[in-house]
Amino acid sequence: METRRHHLIFWLIVIALLALGLLMFREILLPFLLGIMIAFLLHPATDALERCGLRRTAAALLLVAGVVLAIFLTLFFLVPLVITQLKQLATTLPDDLNRMRAGLDRIAQDKLGGHFPAFRGAIDKLIGDLQGSLASSAGQVLPSLLSRSWALLNVVSVLLLTPLVAFYLLVDWHRMLAAVERWLPRDHAATIASLARNIDSSVAAFIRGQGTVCLVLGIFYAVALALIGLDHGLIIGLATGLLGFIPVVGWVLGLLTALALALAQFGFVAGPLALVAGVFAAGMAVDTALLSPRLVGEKIGLHPVWLIFALFAFSYLFGFVGTLVAVPLAAAALVLVRHALKVYMESDVYLGMSRETKEPS
Repeated sequence: METRRHHLIFWLIVIALLALGLLMFREILLPFLLGIMIAFLLHPATDALERCGLRRTAAALLLVAGVVLAIFLTLFFLVPLVITQLKQLATTLPDDLNRMRAGLDRIAQDKLGGHFPAFRGAIDKLIGDLQGSLASSAGQVLPSLLSRSWALLNVVSVLLLTPLVAFYLLVDWHRMLAAVERWLPRDHAATIASLARNIDSSVAAFIRGQGTVCLVLGIFYAVALALIGLDHGLIIGLATGLLGFIPVVGWVLGLLTALALALAQFGFVAGPLALVAGVFAAGMAVDTALLSPRLVGEKIGLHPVWLIFALFAFSYLFGFVGTLVAVPLAAAALVLVRHALKVYMESDVYLGMSRETKEPS
């Protein structure tokens, strides 16, 4: 019993030190975390190229260069379009809100009659508060992002360090894993290695599988909304796809935003509203029936409530860095919790007298 207590204290100290280090260095961890994520994604492909006869260093260099080139081309062609639509949205939003309010006024006046003035006053106050809140938030969030994320982390260092970190991790991937395995306590090495494999499977299912799902859905929503003629459809579609890692929430936010913009652009016309709703219904159907079962499956098994809590908790504690590590750490925690429950349900604490009655006398 004393040995177990010492082991528990040791691992609690290790976890506390890791959390403290993440909290202390969260402002400079972004390029390293991005490099780790890229290396994690690319190491199976690096192994495959190495098995085909290519030296590991050359394979890692080729893959990292390919990722950097793909990101550069995406930013080069996509960012100008996004910036243009954001400028258009900022310019047209007041007029869109006024048109939406006029449409609501007509409908409310027909339905409410004499109660309409009170209803209109409440709506005007709500829209005024919303506009003031958005303006205030934009004024506070943008300087905060510039000062905390880009100025402190330095975008140039992120762009330069991330590929280097990914490259060196890919080259030394197996040596690092072997070193970590040698450091494990011998009595528990097999159990820890098994847990590590389960964690790797869960995290890989999310990063590779869910990341692919988000990318496909983002492209689908952006193209479909643009084809039906919705202004700012590119931004709404891409944002909905990127938020797809939050179960249901990202889809609902995208749907409500797209419907609001459709109301402002087309008015209370059933056709365009039905087309927007149809696009999001089709995306949800494709995701539920095809993409998620095939690309993610049941490997990660994170409950939506637990996932949302992890995102809020880690982003609150560690900022943007916490958002990046929230889901992998949540998946790892779930594996550890399942193992702890298994150990508990096989122990005397859970079985109690029932174990003693089953044992032969």
